[in-house]
Amino acid sequence: MLVPRRVKYRKQMRGSMKGDAYRGTTLAFGEFGLITEAQGWITSRQIESARRAIAHYTQRGGRTWIRIFPDKPVTKKPPEVRMGGGKGDVEEHVAPVLPGRVLFEMAGITSDIAQEALRLASHKLPVKTRFITKKGR
Repeated sequence: MLVPRRVKYRKQMRGSMKGDAYRGTTLAFGEFGLITEAQGWITSRQIESARRAIAHYTQRGGRTWIRIFPDKPVTKKPPEVRMGGGKGDVEEHVAPVLPGRVLFEMAGITSDIAQEALRLASHKLPVKTRFITKKGR
């Protein structure tokens, strides 16, 4: 699973998400991609699950790029713990995504295989997604 190697601050605030993505919105490496249509947090487990679905369907053919990285720590307090006592421990890492963000890219395979592989991957993700292709192909 993807987690940061080291961070300056162990715990972060939740923050707010509004608007559309202004970085990572175009295909940079491959011919086909999966782009978000909603905002949300994607966990490192969900990214790994989607990556495995793509690799399994394509039988590890072609090339896949993961364009997001879960660098935001999410804390949780244990169940049935009283209020107070400070912030909880880091439970998982997430990648916050806004609409328009490219999640995965693929190249070296046919359009049909890429579309089906990315469709299977999209079922593993908590946000609505759309299949895109590079212009002029």
